[in-house]
Amino acid sequence: MTAPLLVELLTEELPPKSLRLLAEEFAKRLQSELIRHRLKSNDPREMRVFATPRRLGVLIQEVRDQGLPSELEVQGPSTGAPKQAVEGFARKHGLAPDALERLAAPKGEVFVARTRIAGVQLDAKLAELVEETLKKLPIPKLMRWGSGEAQFVRPAHGLVMLHGTSVVPGRVLGIEAGNTTRGHRFMGKGEIVFAHADEYEARLKSEGMVIADFKTRRAEIERALIAAASGLGASLGDYQILLDEVAALVEHPSVYVGTFDAVFLEVPQECLVLTMRQNQKYFPLFGTDGKLLPKFLIVSNMQMADSRHIIAGNQRVVRPRLEDARFFYDQDRRVRLESRVPQLAKMVYHNKLGSQLERVERIQLLAGAIARLLGAGAEQAERAAWLAKADLLTGMVGEFPELQGVMGRYYALHDGEAPEVADAIEAHYRPRFAGDALPAGPIAAAVALADKLDTLIGIFGIGLAPTGDKDPFALRRHALGIVRMLAEPGLPLELDALIGLARVQFRAGGIAEGVQAEHQNRRL
Repeated sequence: MTAPLLVELLTEELPPKSLRLLAEEFAKRLQSELIRHRLKSNDPREMRVFATPRRLGVLIQEVRDQGLPSELEVQGPSTGAPKQAVEGFARKHGLAPDALERLAAPKGEVFVARTRIAGVQLDAKLAELVEETLKKLPIPKLMRWGSGEAQFVRPAHGLVMLHGTSVVPGRVLGIEAGNTTRGHRFMGKGEIVFAHADEYEARLKSEGMVIADFKTRRAEIERALIAAASGLGASLGDYQILLDEVAALVEHPSVYVGTFDAVFLEVPQECLVLTMRQNQKYFPLFGTDGKLLPKFLIVSNMQMADSRHIIAGNQRVVRPRLEDARFFYDQDRRVRLESRVPQLAKMVYHNKLGSQLERVERIQLLAGAIARLLGAGAEQAERAAWLAKADLLTGMVGEFPELQGVMGRYYALHDGEAPEVADAIEAHYRPRFAGDALPAGPIAAAVALADKLDTLIGIFGIGLAPTGDKDPFALRRHALGIVRMLAEPGLPLELDALIGLARVQFRAGGIAEGVQAEHQNRRL
């Protein structure tokens, strides 16, 4: 008999950033095990994957209650072997000697025993397959709970294993299987008993107030966010990454509009956007001009007729975060960037390559040399390179490392630096990723090239080349960035000449010699 198989593991809140991957891997691996044990045909029939903050689930169609039998072929002694050996081989496999077949083998004709092996029973095998599947999931750190020995990424509290209308018996992570799950913590039915595996998604939604399918839930959140933003004449900006995370934080989403004091807009909007998205998981709103509005969207796990308390609570929570951002911004501007540069001597870049100050000195000289080759202002390039790493010592970048360079530009403008210098400070990290914008203008390009060349020459020079699966210093990204900066705008620069200029900056510790060897071997 075939029927749909439902497996659901109910847990404490799962890690949101890995929820989707865990659910997909769980479903895929379990289905593969069912196919391997001939409990399911290897066909493209639909498999539904379910993932919410508190559950991993899968509904697999056309699963057999007993696996298909298989035939085992075992080669035995040669046909010229003694009678006793042939009889013993037949007896071992439960066959009469006359039932043995003959087969031409590379070393001559041999007897062959063919035996039929009955398929495994789903009831006897499923719990083992689920347990083994859970152990193989990509979980970096396991937890143990209670007095048992079970381990998983989060404590588990419930297990559903339902084949059609029948509960598949067994224990997984110390939990006895059944046909009962729980709905939403506050809005749903406490217990939901399934009569059939196919009821799962519909009844969990109607009675449990849980949208079990991750993609469906994500699409519902996105639809509601876009509708709310459009209703306010606003846009959401780049929201896709946050959307995935928020979809893993709620089981029944509702979207509300919050506001904050417009006085905070005096702080660079990158700071406010980052703190709202990263710390609070809010969706900031932008006007048609791309500027941040004093409004944001909240994706709540509660659906309320009167949402005033939810909105007020979130507005109360976001204010201290924005106050922190304003505090860091105000405090950082009290100290000029140039006065922070000497303090970089206390910040280690790499124990074999010196401090950040030593690195800045190398980048400064290299940026000036590249700017001269481009016919650009060498003094401005050297000034930008000198200040480029100073914002690493600011409170804002200490809180939000993603803002390095961005805050350096704001602080440089506040200090009265030339706009070309400030822009080069921000742009020298570009391109940060595939498809990212390149530094605009020769001064910014000179500083960006110098920064990446220094990294490549230094790290390769001390023998830390990337391996097939590891590149901790992002050397591939730096190399691709250099190639893009040279090729796309058609800069009149020779790569070998740039490498030679960069090598000149490494005069101590034999680093330059190491770089020369690496360069000859790898042709950077």
